[in-house]
Amino acid sequence: MLSAFGRAFRTPDLRRKLLFTIAIMALFRVGSFIPTPGVDYTNVRECIAQNEDNSLLGLINVFSGGALLQLSVFALGIMPYITASIIVQLLRVVIPRFEALQKEGQSGQAKLTQYTRYLTIALAILQSTTVITTARQGLLLQCDLPIIADDTVMTAILMVITMTAGTGLVMWLGELITERGVGNGMSLLIFTSIAASFPTSLWSIAGGANGVLNFIIMIIVIVLVVGLVVFVEQSQRRIPVQYAKRMVGRRMYGGTSTYIPIKINMSGVIPVIFAASILALPGLIAQFGDQDSDWVAWISNNLVQPSEPLYIALYTVMIIFFCFFYTSITFNPDEVADNMKKYGGFIPGIRAGRPTAEYLDFVITRITSAGSLYLALVALIPTLVLVWLGVTTSLPFGGSSILIVVGVGLETVKQIDSQLQQRHYEGFLR
Repeated sequence: MLSAFGRAFRTPDLRRKLLFTIAIMALFRVGSFIPTPGVDYTNVRECIAQNEDNSLLGLINVFSGGALLQLSVFALGIMPYITASIIVQLLRVVIPRFEALQKEGQSGQAKLTQYTRYLTIALAILQSTTVITTARQGLLLQCDLPIIADDTVMTAILMVITMTAGTGLVMWLGELITERGVGNGMSLLIFTSIAASFPTSLWSIAGGANGVLNFIIMIIVIVLVVGLVVFVEQSQRRIPVQYAKRMVGRRMYGGTSTYIPIKINMSGVIPVIFAASILALPGLIAQFGDQDSDWVAWISNNLVQPSEPLYIALYTVMIIFFCFFYTSITFNPDEVADNMKKYGGFIPGIRAGRPTAEYLDFVITRITSAGSLYLALVALIPTLVLVWLGVTTSLPFGGSSILIVVGVGLETVKQIDSQLQQRHYEGFLR
């Protein structure tokens, strides 16, 4: 693989793309440490040191590479764009106009991308306002030190504008990587944010009693989980499809055989994001309630820490539910069956039309059942191992961080491999 990297860097065009991608990723990390105007950075660092295990808003903090709790210009990171993309994709089921744009090809996709950008800016304004409000009230870091030195309306407006502009810049950087670099830009920025948090979290496990042994056990578990993720993400069910021969004018078309590739985990990491986002809401709401009340105490004891049994149970159920929900939105058996019938395609042994749709639905249901259990297992294994070891420090965003990092890495390697093969080189994948 190292020799393949050498061949990639010896190819001028590919070397230029790789260096451009690395430069943008480095610029993204630098922006994560630039404080927003009006923030007392010294007090922020002291508060972070006092609340290392604070799980409030942990989801956004992980996707921003730790920039959220530092209140930097990239505090929101790529999270508003992810949320906007998911909303636009879900609206295809509700709004016929969005579904029509999806079928229009490149022009329709460009329009949907434009809607996603507008929604990203709106969500960035909303989220930055929420973050600044919680920071002014001392709830973001649960610290008594003044985080925002100048507590005026103009300072708050300037901070909202700065964070929103930072989100727009992050979105632009991701699109630049997609256009001029290698891989999907948004995915690589997420990869950069999560990977940047791993060394600190792993090193914190090595402290205390049995720290070295716990560290070694955690490294072994991570390696095993990475192997499981690579194996499952590369696996797919191939449904054979044959196309009948047909005459169009004087030319004959069809008569070919192909297949429909169905991944075991079709929904990716989206169900984990949905489940974690919903489970983060009770803890966020509890921060604004009376801290001495019974309902706040119950939420704090059961729905805040990922190691609690009720949290684990709800997390698992939500991941499984959202796996089926998201797969049903992204893969429509009736639409696939109609398209196959329109072009003379059929599955051997299955009649075209309604029987094909029922067969595809049966296959999708079985595969999604296995995929949802796999996703829940990957998301929970590191947390369960830490509970078993008695370690209070948790990995950033659980096992799903490993899923994102490995998935993005595999996809990027595939793209580099395809470009190497176009130039008659051996690729990464054999």
